[in-house]
Amino acid sequence: MRHCVQRTFGSGLAIWLAVASATAQTIHGREGITLPPPPAAEAIPVSDDYFGTKIADSYRWLEDAKSPETQAFIDAQNAYTARYLKQARIRSQIVDDLDVLENVSVASLPLQRANSYFFSKRLAGEQQSSIYVRHGGAATAGKAPNDASKDQRLIDPAALSREPNISVALEDVSSDGTLVAYSMRQAGADEPAIHIFNVKTGKTLEDELPAARYLGVSFAPDGASIYYSRNNKEGTLLYQHVLGTRNARDTLIFGREFRGEELTGDDLFSGAVTDDGRYLVVTIRRGVPARRVDIVYRDLTKPKSFFEILVWGLDSRFDAIYARGAWYVKSDYKASRGRIFRADPGIMPDDWKTIVPEGPDAIDAWSIVGGKIYVNRLKDAKTETSAYTLEGTPAGTIDSDGIGSTSAVVGRTTDRYGFFKFESFFVPPTIYRLDTTTGKREVFFQTKIASDTGFDSSQFELQQVFFKSKDGTQIPLFIAGKKGLKRDGTERLLMTGYGGFSVNMRPNWSPATAWWLEQGGWFAVPSLRGGREYGESWHEQGMLDKKQNAFDDFFAAAEYLIANKYTSPQHFAIEGTSNGGLLMGAAITQRPELFSAVLCGDPLLDMLRFQKFGAESWWTTEYGSAEKEKQFLSLMKYSPYHSVKSGTAYPAVMLFTGENDWRSGGSDVPPDPLHARKMTALLQSASSSGRPILLHAGFGEGHTAGDVADQQVQDDADQLAFLWTETAQPPKSK
Repeated sequence: MRHCVQRTFGSGLAIWLAVASATAQTIHGREGITLPPPPAAEAIPVSDDYFGTKIADSYRWLEDAKSPETQAFIDAQNAYTARYLKQARIRSQIVDDLDVLENVSVASLPLQRANSYFFSKRLAGEQQSSIYVRHGGAATAGKAPNDASKDQRLIDPAALSREPNISVALEDVSSDGTLVAYSMRQAGADEPAIHIFNVKTGKTLEDELPAARYLGVSFAPDGASIYYSRNNKEGTLLYQHVLGTRNARDTLIFGREFRGEELTGDDLFSGAVTDDGRYLVVTIRRGVPARRVDIVYRDLTKPKSFFEILVWGLDSRFDAIYARGAWYVKSDYKASRGRIFRADPGIMPDDWKTIVPEGPDAIDAWSIVGGKIYVNRLKDAKTETSAYTLEGTPAGTIDSDGIGSTSAVVGRTTDRYGFFKFESFFVPPTIYRLDTTTGKREVFFQTKIASDTGFDSSQFELQQVFFKSKDGTQIPLFIAGKKGLKRDGTERLLMTGYGGFSVNMRPNWSPATAWWLEQGGWFAVPSLRGGREYGESWHEQGMLDKKQNAFDDFFAAAEYLIANKYTSPQHFAIEGTSNGGLLMGAAITQRPELFSAVLCGDPLLDMLRFQKFGAESWWTTEYGSAEKEKQFLSLMKYSPYHSVKSGTAYPAVMLFTGENDWRSGGSDVPPDPLHARKMTALLQSASSSGRPILLHAGFGEGHTAGDVADQQVQDDADQLAFLWTETAQPPKSK
């Protein structure tokens, strides 16, 4: 593949960032919003040759985030978007409403170590979560476990810096509960640093792992060292750091190659110590999402032992837990919807004993806590949780609180208590403590919305319907709204989707969604192919050359909602982020007539070049790469950036991204903001609708600042103000 530049920049920013001429179209938003033509970016065509096919790219120069031209473009676009938002009359109301929905106490599922619980919690009115411990919590058999008066704040980000967007996250706790490993992300930093906190002394140790892309941190059984995996240009490497020693002396434990097979930069792995402290287990995920998972382990009771293979070289996904002297493995090996084995190292999975067989419903999550296996299955995308003995005998179920999302049961194989969370679109999260001996559950923590806000979960209802996609496949669809909400096509409706990376879209709590529902709008989520709601085969039907299926599912959901008068195109809003941003790009370019407003967050849009930027190369497992001829042909068919057609009446669009938008980890790494920049310039030059095309490029704070509660309110208010305004009744034609 070759490219050639056909022309160069003119002299001076005025040439390419001038306001469009007076003859250009005035932009009209709904609710009386008017804007001048958007800042114009000059097209500087570059031609790429893909296997004899020449593809033009007029905004390649916007890929360079550090150039003064790109910075000027971002500043001009942000000023243009701010001008729009200043006219959005409802925005101030949204900020007030969201403030009471967002600024509430929230907590994470706890980790039990010794007789204490460790977790993150943010109190109402605080900007960031702190790390807490509750001593003696595990000894409260038969007693209410939700006594927050016993919580001790260990690590408070507000005490570490005056910067409001310093955040901390709990990574691991030593087995005796005396040391806490936590990550800290500096304001605007791309990647976190790792610190160690001594619970007894109340001080952070001098040991520090510098800011980098860490994939896992785990304490050694004696707490004297930590294992950590770090991904960089060399790929992923697993090290051991002995506390109190210099980082330069850290020992490389695993990486580069294993038994003659080279590990590449797309092979992501981490090490974790089994609950009994005997083994260090390394799980190697080949690609994002993993096309293959390998598992090796080392016996830590034998200092000079080598890594042994539990499973290697099979194109399936495996997840292992060591409990009570045996290996248990969940896999989709010859079972698309998943099953659980008792595994014997050294032999093929075909000869392992099946403990929990594959059933009609896909396994979404599993764990072993207190000597029981807990399995979350998806019954048409709805969670059902069952318990089994280690021999596979059914041992009861966990009742759900209605249609919603139930997390996996979290805990150690040696713990008596496990924890799980339930939530829904209009039900804030509740964390339960489960007694694995008696099956009794008790509230550990509950997010509560103050009664004086007027928000009442009982006012809403959630239903699930089914519709047929373009090829006849039946697709589930969640629809939420106020009880008694009319269906005559006049109400606003917001639909979101994802459709990729094996991600299951379930009914989760969001203050922004709650606000939309409270105003009387419908909210809908289809279970698109590309997720894993029906197992790995469901994922495979929406990836690589079958990616169009996910888009078609989304469009069919929209057609169903319109046909059944939940809404109409002029009141229809959609939103999606990351891979969901790609979905939004496909909706904009393939079915613009269906939607009135599109929020395209952290999008992936240039499908011919995405693999060239940062960790986006990991995602060739999901999408393929234009550097391969067959995959180029597939990508070119739907690449949103290459599907924009001049003179098309596109809906109102807000492309939302942070200019510092980078995260460490796997599939949650967002695409480079260059996708949003290039698409903004192209859509603004091509659209004939006179509707606003806006770029919200972080407004200077970057993605990390979104972790701050007040900033989250502002970001959500910007998005909701746009979506609500642009789905209002359109003005009458003169």
